[in-house]
Amino acid sequence: MRYEIVLEKEEDGRYSVHVPSLPGCHSWGATREEAVANIKEAIAGYLEVLKERAEEYRRTGETLEVEV
Repeated sequence: MRYEIVLEKEEDGRYSVHVPSLPGCHSWGATREEAVANIKEAIAGYLEVLKERAEEYRRTGETLEVEV
């Protein structure tokens, strides 16, 4: 999957980065490259948690599919 990230250089020279489509998914790095590598790890962790939560909801509650 592909996600748009927002990379910003901070006053101290570090880079902060977040994923607008994944609320709360953010990271930072000393360099652009480090920040991008770190956000890739953060995205993977974020998606793993979503998967685990979805599995838990399927075990404990009713699930439905709806078309929007």
